[in-house]
Amino acid sequence: LVTIRELAEEGMTCLLVTHEMNFARDVADHVYFTDRGVIVEHGRPATFFKSAQDERTRRFLSQVL
Repeated sequence: LVTIRELAEEGMTCLLVTHEMNFARDVADHVYFTDRGVIVEHGRPATFFKSAQDERTRRFLSQVL
């Protein structure tokens, strides 16, 4: 996680799949949430984590944060 954070801070574009939601909130420019291979919701971290629209997203976040 330290290396990925350093690369992101240097401006490198990264695509990362993770269940580390606190890390994603801190590092990501954009977050996508998928369920069974389908993108359910996406947005900027500030919006995504505070105002998730889909019930599946809210349920997942309530379990991992």
